[in-house]
Amino acid sequence: MAKQKTIYCCTECGNETANWAGKCPSCGAWNTLTEVKLSSDRRSRAASSSRGDTANYRLKRISELDTTAEIRFRTGISEFDRVLGGGAVAGSLILVGGAPGIGKSTLLLQMCGSLEKDRKVLYVTGEESERQLKLRAMRLGVDGGKIYVLAETDMDNIIAAIGRANPDIVIIDSIQTVSDAEISSAPGSLTQIRECTMRIMRTAKDNGLTVFVVGHINKEGSIAGPKVLEHMVDCVLYFEGERSTSFRILRAAKNRFGSTNEIGVFEMADKGLRCVENPSEVFLSGRPENSPGTCVSCIVEGSRPILAEVQALVTPANYNAARRCNGIDYNRAAMLLAVLEKRGGLPVGNCDAYINVIGGLSLDEPAADLATILAVASSFLDRPLGTDLAAFGEVGLSGEIRSVSSLNQRLGEISRLGFKRCVIPAHVWDEVKQFKGLELIPVKSVAEAMAAVLGKKREQSC
Repeated sequence: MAKQKTIYCCTECGNETANWAGKCPSCGAWNTLTEVKLSSDRRSRAASSSRGDTANYRLKRISELDTTAEIRFRTGISEFDRVLGGGAVAGSLILVGGAPGIGKSTLLLQMCGSLEKDRKVLYVTGEESERQLKLRAMRLGVDGGKIYVLAETDMDNIIAAIGRANPDIVIIDSIQTVSDAEISSAPGSLTQIRECTMRIMRTAKDNGLTVFVVGHINKEGSIAGPKVLEHMVDCVLYFEGERSTSFRILRAAKNRFGSTNEIGVFEMADKGLRCVENPSEVFLSGRPENSPGTCVSCIVEGSRPILAEVQALVTPANYNAARRCNGIDYNRAAMLLAVLEKRGGLPVGNCDAYINVIGGLSLDEPAADLATILAVASSFLDRPLGTDLAAFGEVGLSGEIRSVSSLNQRLGEISRLGFKRCVIPAHVWDEVKQFKGLELIPVKSVAEAMAAVLGKKREQSC
């Protein structure tokens, strides 16, 4: 029987130590070290593989390295290709994370249906039986001859099946269900996830396979498992969206072969996910007319401008002031409300303020500051801004309106969707193009913007 060695692994950062301690020496978290047993024969194989055979190694200058080996192919799903940077790269390891039931498996199975004519695909399912996967494939209209299915959770059997089938693409659904028999910890533990991902990565690099790994997220919203898991893979994708709505957003948190600013927009239909080629029109559909507390802004995700509707509701506060935000950072919203009260003259600090972004979008860039302030002021004064108005610009603590990037690209999208007026920072007037039918309203401060579109009076009460 192989001798086992005990180590202690931190559940927060994945750091390993030989002795147990109440506090992790790496990240400083308390009571996070768990016991893991490793067999001696496994350690000896890992040590020998790390030493390798010196005869097989040859040092190369960086000028001698070949850069033509990168082969990129289309997945057949336009929004998926956009997020990946133009398609998937052969020999890459891609991690797709998201909440349970959000559509990760559906997206990858639809990709299999698009690639079955050109490439051999091996779908390893650890969560569903073969019959369940077949029923879902029939519902999605996927029934190809080059898609092979393996219902297995043992890592050794999965590696052996990859060697026998010699596929071009491997999908493992999910990494939390796969385990290595030589590790004593349960499937889904930090050590199991890390070691299994390492073996998958070596297989992908050695054989030039494109591997998609599905990962669930924890209650904090990050992918379950050690943080080193995201460092090992080439691309980390997050599939986001509310389960109560039909829209899904795919964004890249890491991409070694492309930009991390692109997003893909999908709509969940009866027969799977449908690409949304024009998300601005979708997010603005059903917008109320002449309703106070709503304003449209234009954000840029990668190379794509998207119009987002910001809604605000300001009501009298019975107790402490509450600020409930959905789609916008809470601290950013609190700062904008403070600027609106100090520089705009509206006493919103004594009110409850609710801010929401329609469609499940998250407004991370400061270009939506001006639209957020105008929406709050419109709700406070109970005066509509009009359905033909859009606004973008960063708001400073002094109440000034600052410039943002991609000015003409944003204005082009606003004009294309039929808006007649747009509030912009005044000091960029010489840089913007004039679009037919679009009136530009340059402003220098929050007070000037409110006066231009709302005609605000300073003496108001909530």
